[in-house]
Amino acid sequence: MFITIALRHWKPLLGLNLLVVVIAAHGILNLKPKWQAKAQLILPNSSSDLNANLGKLGNLSDQGVKFSQQVNPLNILRSILNSNEAMNRVRDLDPEKDKYPRLDLYKSLFEISPQGESTIISITAQASEPKLAEQRINTLIDVFQRRLNELRQEDAKQRSQFLEQEFQQAFYKFKKAQTELAQFKQSSGLVSSESQANEIAKSISTLKTLQAQTLAQAQSRKQEAHVLSIKIGLTSNQGVQSLNLKENRDYQYIQEKITEIDLALVQAQITYLPTHPQVINLQEQRQQLLNLQKQNLNQAVTDKARNLVVDNKIGENSAALIQQLIITETQASGLQTQAKYLENQINRFIAELNTFPIKQARLNELQQQLDIAEGVYNGLVARIKQSQLNAFSAYPSVQVLDPARIDSKPIGGGKRVIILGVILASGFGSIALALFLESRNPLLSTRDIQKVNIPVLISIPRFKNFLPNIDPRLNTAIEYQRLASAISMISLPNNRLLISSASQGEGKTTITMGLAIALNSLGFRILVVDADVHKNQLSQRLGININNSQELASTPISVRPNIDLQRIIPASENINKFIASGSFEKALNLAQTNNKYDYVLIDSPPLSLTNEALFMTQVVNNVLLVVSPGNSYRNPFNDSINQLKRHQAQTVGLVVNGVETQQEGYLYEHQITEVG
Repeated sequence: MFITIALRHWKPLLGLNLLVVVIAAHGILNLKPKWQAKAQLILPNSSSDLNANLGKLGNLSDQGVKFSQQVNPLNILRSILNSNEAMNRVRDLDPEKDKYPRLDLYKSLFEISPQGESTIISITAQASEPKLAEQRINTLIDVFQRRLNELRQEDAKQRSQFLEQEFQQAFYKFKKAQTELAQFKQSSGLVSSESQANEIAKSISTLKTLQAQTLAQAQSRKQEAHVLSIKIGLTSNQGVQSLNLKENRDYQYIQEKITEIDLALVQAQITYLPTHPQVINLQEQRQQLLNLQKQNLNQAVTDKARNLVVDNKIGENSAALIQQLIITETQASGLQTQAKYLENQINRFIAELNTFPIKQARLNELQQQLDIAEGVYNGLVARIKQSQLNAFSAYPSVQVLDPARIDSKPIGGGKRVIILGVILASGFGSIALALFLESRNPLLSTRDIQKVNIPVLISIPRFKNFLPNIDPRLNTAIEYQRLASAISMISLPNNRLLISSASQGEGKTTITMGLAIALNSLGFRILVVDADVHKNQLSQRLGININNSQELASTPISVRPNIDLQRIIPASENINKFIASGSFEKALNLAQTNNKYDYVLIDSPPLSLTNEALFMTQVVNNVLLVVSPGNSYRNPFNDSINQLKRHQAQTVGLVVNGVETQQEGYLYEHQITEVG
């Protein structure tokens, strides 16, 4: 099948293969030996580990350059080696830079490949001279090292700018968190809620104990004062009045000072230990005031006794008891004042203790903010130190493991590669071109014939083109006998049949003559009309002189007994005009009337090459269409079927011509040894 397609398109295929051969020959003639130099770079193991304590945020670790499936430093280094920036610099220093105006062509001279499961990069360079290949390797390595330093400096600069801004922000937040926490501690007095709560609880317990003791002492003094009051029959106030103490300013002043000292003493006893100097000092001041009070009372009693007290209720002994009552009542009042003060202090401490959860929550929140700010700040400090200490964090250091060395022999496989390329290009190119050309107008296949839903009357094997004496197999071939039998059973108006094909070379002329002979063998008188006036193949193959076309157009010529040939259409006439004027139909009628033909077979021009056959269907409506798979094209065939339908022609059937057979058809009359 492909051979048939290739033969049909032999001219384009020949042109393609000639072009491939010319290009290959030019490549071989201009092929020069290439020298190759190789070198190896290595990425040493980095030990720039970073460990920083970020406080409550944990630890920051950076173990330097690490390999993974996602990030491979060797691939990054290969990209830098093969970058346009690096290759442009290398090309600018190359003595043959003018030969490579395009950078991608110059890049093709280099091969850069990381070796698997290692930290080694292999570099290969090609050149027309050994020294030039070595120079290209060394230039590339030198440019690569300089480019790495530039990238490190740019990276360090960008990191420094970025980290500087972040550092300032982190430092500001850290200081702000510190200030807010300190201010809250100062305003709330809360440093450690647990320890402070314990201290306050202890203070409350101590105050309650002291309050109980004070209340007990006050109660004891009040009881003692009550006994004295009953004994002398006077209350404390009455006793004060009897001794004229309300008018005694010294006494009143001492009383006030005693009250102040009592309050100060209670507060000092709450705050300090009993042995504290301030407690001792206040106790001494109180005792001094009590002594002064006693002296003042003694003086009042003495004055009262000397002046012979008018009040008959008070005697000398009673004055002493009054003094004792006043002192006892004063002590009881002082103790009650102390107890009241202690109660207030206890209530204040309890209220303060109740506020601890709210304050503690705020303290925890501020402390957490401080911890986070401190962690971020410490992390940035560590990053800045790491950036300063390790300039190779992003672009690690690369060392030359093996310097450039030149191969001992040039690369010599160029011709074989070109020849192999020619073979592959010729083979695949020819197949692709043939299939492309065939796809534009493919050969007719059996499936295409089945799609048109027109009956196939017969399939005829491939015969030789008949000569003037006619291929003798046409007399006896069973395929033509069957075709003649099929035609004889079809009702044809005026017994006329137009035999045509979609394209030339499909065998319609041979089919016409073979059908005529087969019908004649059935006893019919046949007129064969050579209506393909452009080719006249039927007349030529029968050996008829076509120069005398006028005589042939008007008079039938006998080619065999009961088989005549006539052109009908004069060569000088316009065919379409001749048909449209009715002359063609008149000529057919005249020929049939004069010679009593049973069948008129008309060999028409191909349908896809001219519209003359379609005009003829207006006179001869029945068409026998000849197709030749392997020679016929699908598009002209389908177009011919559609044109016949549009002109309302009746396609009586298809004749599949030139099919391959395993053996020759059976011959009725005699066996022919010549193979067609």
